[in-house]
Amino acid sequence: MKRVYMLLFSVLAFSASQAQSKFNLLVGTYTNTCQSDGIYVYEFDSNSGDFKLKSSSENVLSPSYLSVSADNKFVYAVNENGTQSTVSAFGYDSASGKLNFLNKNDALGADPCHLINDDKNVIIANYSDGNIAVFKKNPDGSITTGQQLVQHEGKGVNPARQEKAHVHMVCFSPDKKYVLSNDLGLDKVFVYKYNPDSKNEILTLKESVAVKAGSGPRHLTFSKDGKFVYLVQELDGTLTTFSFDKNGSLKVIAETSILEKDFKGGTGAAAIKISPDGKFLYVSDRVDVNAISVYKILKNGGLEKVEQVSTLGKGPRDFAIDPTGNYLLVGHQYTNNIVIFKRDKTTGKLTDTGKKIELCSPVGLVFTKI
Repeated sequence: MKRVYMLLFSVLAFSASQAQSKFNLLVGTYTNTCQSDGIYVYEFDSNSGDFKLKSSSENVLSPSYLSVSADNKFVYAVNENGTQSTVSAFGYDSASGKLNFLNKNDALGADPCHLINDDKNVIIANYSDGNIAVFKKNPDGSITTGQQLVQHEGKGVNPARQEKAHVHMVCFSPDKKYVLSNDLGLDKVFVYKYNPDSKNEILTLKESVAVKAGSGPRHLTFSKDGKFVYLVQELDGTLTTFSFDKNGSLKVIAETSILEKDFKGGTGAAAIKISPDGKFLYVSDRVDVNAISVYKILKNGGLEKVEQVSTLGKGPRDFAIDPTGNYLLVGHQYTNNIVIFKRDKTTGKLTDTGKKIELCSPVGLVFTKI
């Protein structure tokens, strides 16, 4: 009998380990350049790097960036379509990968390019109109019409790219007391106090912090302990480190460049992510670079460059690290694929697996539990 129990325990333990190695990969795409259904859901095996398509949405217009609810039951997407842009809500069955369209509303701005959500609100960044729109959640996961619109004003020193405000990201602080927003057009990071239960003053400005003129803030991420913020600037490849305190104050403490010293050509820094263990930072760059830079995060928050590797495609707009930290997947907007890299957890270095997911214009990559 004891042997039977041991065998049963081993089988259950093996099944659990297998289940925990598999995740869903959700991919948002542009639908105006090639044939795409919108959002794609793949099953990804973090032990082997293998994948298979589970499901896709139907006729969803350019759902470029995605945000999944904490309970894994809903997916929210921005639909980039100029002045006709919207934000959409979907029911999500992680087991089957099926997405069920719930509703959509006017984005209240042109070309939304990023979004976040919690149990009360969905918050989006509208790039071309330089504003932030906030939508309340209904009990069924759908969204209300916009409840607050925060408009940025001004311009930067680059007349071609900074002729006005261009909000590029919204991000919760780890304690959810603040929302940070990068403005590429104004060379500023804004910190908003987050009031989730308010009807129409969900975001109230606390402060803004200026960075190097003409650098163009794009995306940021928090260190695992929440004490540091790492910001990549799109226009010149600057990588800025801030300290961040419990009162929501940002302070610039270091600055470097993700570009190689002898590099000549166009740069367009894009995504920035930290490994699940909090030990390594990854930044992608597009245009003529098409590479990912890898940094070791030191105990004092400083960065030590490890390597820069080609992403083996064009336009690495976004990438994602699977929850186990074994693989890093890079979505290429222009070569229409996702390249799968093996990740060394000890060194942070990346190695091409030779595996690719072929699909139209991948833009936003998000892993979820199954």
